[in-house]
Amino acid sequence: MFIRGLFRVGLGLVAIAIPLSIASVRAQTAAQIPVPVAQANSETSSEICPTQLADELQAIANRPELQRSRWGISIQTLATGETLYEQEAQRYFIPASTAKLLTTAAALHQLGSSFQIRTSVYQANDPDEMVLRVVGQGDPSFTDAELRQLAQQIRDRNITHIDRLIGDDQYFQDPILNPNWEWEDVQAGYGAGVNSLILNLNTIALTLSPQAVGQPLQLSWSYPAEALRWQVENNSITTAAETPEFLQLERELNQPSLRISGQLQVGGEPEVEAIAIPDPSQYFLRRFQQILAEAGITVGQVAVATSPANGDEQAIATVTSAPLSELLIQANRESENLYAEALLRILGATPANSTDSTSEAGIATVETTLTELGVDPESYVLADGSGLSRHNLVSPEALVQTLRAIAQSAEAEVYRESLAIAGVNGTLQNRFRETLIQGRLFGKTGTASGIVTLSGYLELPDYQPLVFSILVNQSDQPVRIIRQAIDEMVLKLAQLRSC
Repeated sequence: MFIRGLFRVGLGLVAIAIPLSIASVRAQTAAQIPVPVAQANSETSSEICPTQLADELQAIANRPELQRSRWGISIQTLATGETLYEQEAQRYFIPASTAKLLTTAAALHQLGSSFQIRTSVYQANDPDEMVLRVVGQGDPSFTDAELRQLAQQIRDRNITHIDRLIGDDQYFQDPILNPNWEWEDVQAGYGAGVNSLILNLNTIALTLSPQAVGQPLQLSWSYPAEALRWQVENNSITTAAETPEFLQLERELNQPSLRISGQLQVGGEPEVEAIAIPDPSQYFLRRFQQILAEAGITVGQVAVATSPANGDEQAIATVTSAPLSELLIQANRESENLYAEALLRILGATPANSTDSTSEAGIATVETTLTELGVDPESYVLADGSGLSRHNLVSPEALVQTLRAIAQSAEAEVYRESLAIAGVNGTLQNRFRETLIQGRLFGKTGTASGIVTLSGYLELPDYQPLVFSILVNQSDQPVRIIRQAIDEMVLKLAQLRSC
């Protein structure tokens, strides 16, 4: 079965329909499309009293083109929790990537900001053959660079031949794909499967370059040796200048089989797409074997472990991730789904976990932790850690409670620093530029078909700090229209005064 392509353009979830202007594909991200300056500067010098706020926000939500959209809003003062405005704040909405706020808050509170993830190589105590076992614990930041570190540590022990290289991918007890994810998502880079031996975000990059008019697009892979495993049906074409551009990639589920169609203009820029690897643990071992060979170490047999180690072995090489404080930046500020999903499973990968599902145990840990922080356990239902699943249900109140609770904890500064800053970085880099909000909003965005969300902290020039959540669901409007309306609401908050 082939799956219609969804491609990650930066950090948002964007379905590529046919036809689609390639200019939108080449945009930094759907979650980063800047509000035009003329619109962003629609704020005026007029002051808004808290009692006037409801009318100002409702005037935006009730515009004719937005009336069919469903709005969930909660705006509170950060220090006291006084509600300034709410609309369906206790009802469930699909949160998209703002669900990461719940996962990361629980992970930070449970694990601590200095927590690191280990990937180690163990040598079996076997006098007859050299048996090495590489054990992963779900480090989402693990790349070829870390593989080279492991290889060098092995070479430093004067090991030049490995009889058997075993990949231990058993730390997480789950299928690599969440059964609640859409089929259209799981073949794209943003929907890559999650396992214990993660490498390069479990993706491979494919570059499509225009050639002469009438010729197929040229394909080049980030790992040529890996590309030999893929069956590719290339039905793309290079067209004349100023003709429409579009691309569609379809990957067979669980197989390295790809169908490409569409067209790019002659002389145009290449397109780079991240494609999810269907067999991440085997991919890890294939790359490791290649990197070991580069270090002068030959490998005989390669296999994925199917049973626990016997314990008669010693660690000979180890790489640790950056601290959790840095991993959270990728999960929240850059909205990397794989990071949030790995952290969820790490929360569930404990000796006390008696279930067959590490992710389910992780969700249970998130719920317990948030309850300890004062978040109403009835105010959300989680199906994953990243927000990719449409089975996630979260109220604006749950997000505001989480943000307020973590702001009052010892982890407040680390958590806040993991969020995108308006007009400065992450998924908010190109929003609120040259407005009073620039540099004052620390938030998390979310985008999916018919869904646009924004939650975070807001420091105001002439009012006390706020915490807010705005969730829009069931909209038939383009993302840019909904996002612009949300941004206008936030700009209204900048006009608040005590009066």
